[in-house]
Amino acid sequence: MRFSSLFGRTIREVPSDADLTSHQLSVRAGLIRQLAAGIYSYLPLGWRVLRNIESILREEMDAIGGQELVMPVVQPAEIWRATGRYDAAAPGPALLRFKDRTGHDMVLAMTHEEAVTNLATTEISSYRQLPMMVYQIQTKFRDEPRSRGGLIRVREFIMKDAYSFHADVASLDAYYPSMYQAYLNIFDRCGVASIPVEADSGIMGGSASHEFMVASEAGEDTLIVCPQCKYAANAEAAGFVKGEGVPGAQLPLEKVATPGTTTIEQVANLLGVHTNQTLKAVFYSKPQGKVVFAVIRGDLDVNPAKLSNRVGGVELHPSTAEELAAAGIVPGYASPIGLKGVQVIADDSINTGNNFVVGANQVGYHYRNANYPRDFAADQVADIALARDGDRCLRCGGTLQTTRGIEAGHVFKLGTKYSDAVGATFLDRDGVAKPLIMGSYGIGTGRLMSCIIEQHHDDKGIIWPVSVAPCQVHIVSLGTNKPEVLEAADALYARLTARGYSVLYDDREESAGVKFNDADLIGIPLRVVLGPRGLKEGKLEIKWRWDAEPEMIELDGAVEHLADLIERERSKATRFRARKA
Repeated sequence: MRFSSLFGRTIREVPSDADLTSHQLSVRAGLIRQLAAGIYSYLPLGWRVLRNIESILREEMDAIGGQELVMPVVQPAEIWRATGRYDAAAPGPALLRFKDRTGHDMVLAMTHEEAVTNLATTEISSYRQLPMMVYQIQTKFRDEPRSRGGLIRVREFIMKDAYSFHADVASLDAYYPSMYQAYLNIFDRCGVASIPVEADSGIMGGSASHEFMVASEAGEDTLIVCPQCKYAANAEAAGFVKGEGVPGAQLPLEKVATPGTTTIEQVANLLGVHTNQTLKAVFYSKPQGKVVFAVIRGDLDVNPAKLSNRVGGVELHPSTAEELAAAGIVPGYASPIGLKGVQVIADDSINTGNNFVVGANQVGYHYRNANYPRDFAADQVADIALARDGDRCLRCGGTLQTTRGIEAGHVFKLGTKYSDAVGATFLDRDGVAKPLIMGSYGIGTGRLMSCIIEQHHDDKGIIWPVSVAPCQVHIVSLGTNKPEVLEAADALYARLTARGYSVLYDDREESAGVKFNDADLIGIPLRVVLGPRGLKEGKLEIKWRWDAEPEMIELDGAVEHLADLIERERSKATRFRARKA
């Protein structure tokens, strides 16, 4: 690949709309260009990185028995209606719906559980075919309301999505660790330090899931980790030790005046109680404006993701004053006591003590000695609490810490959610039809490319790991107007490419400074410089992108020397190990 004919150019200025380092460098290095909000073109250098990532994905999926296929991104609405996701609040408007020319309802798929389960109804019939795993690397579309971070959160994206089918839960449980390990291998081979965390299954559903997070201050996700036992979870799903409320015999409900106390701290101070002896009222609303009343012990906070899951995965927003007024709720003095027509979800911390202080649904008044279920009812009592920095670990009692991360991959145990919905069954050993047990496993390739850049860059540009770099060698020719330099550079380029190495050859008539700056910005691992001075001595200059200083080597035998360097660098990375499928 000659730089003079490369489609795509480097950019000196930092894009004004790019906050994340990976976004800035992807644009400046000529990897991507934005067509519309959350929709990008991959230029040749960026596409080469994706192709290398895809090769790693295919090798790891094939190693655990995967079979590659491709399913349509344009799908009939019927299969999404069958699973309930077409009309559900989640994914809601993120699922792009349209009609074809005949008026038939269609969607642009954001994931392929419906399509692959539909395929399973015709292709899997017997227990003898199970377990089975299929995967694809294909375009998806999610109509994100807030695209951000370049390829981190986009509307159109490429994903490796895999789906496994099993005869029983035991088979899924036995297979899941092999996929989990394959994901660890993928991130290792791409040079990314990943943190597997317990996660919320969200709209996908299922009994369990894990995210593979890349630690980054730019990440949207908050991770909860325990340094002692290595427990790690997304804050959306993390559990923690909630401690106890105040014990004691239940006392009669008592209404007391509490003027000017609209916060937990104010009422606790006025009545001389700890915040763990109060119940906090938190209000979220569904898209249609219906209020969800969350009740939690006063020293804890509500986790919106956990609360959303308890009301069917619907997207919630903090209730407005108008929505609260319409529901008859008195802000600052609300409680579920005597309240009607509002869905009440209570955190299980209401069972950790007695005689709580709660609002009296009247301005300036609270109740003392409120007890569940004696004094109020809840539609559900469950864990809806948010784990925070400093909370105690459920597993070892250690102190939890928070960090930020970017989700790079997600694996799910789906169970029979989709097979039940579409009637995907198999005949067991006794000839009885049973629903297929499923797993689902995804990695966004563009997002993974951005994660690599987030972890591999400096103030000059990208520093690609050899395994995923757009090219392995970057030849810089200085003095292209000198025949001896041109001849030597052309010969080296031809010999390296003939040996199977990918090379970006900067043959432009530009200054050395421009060429070196572009080489650092693009970040190809091994830079090779040929110039008049070095050639007079029969030498050329080489430098790894991550090294501070270059070194000189003999021109004679340079190809063999460079090949040896590249192979040794490859061997340092986590290598693909064949495993029994």
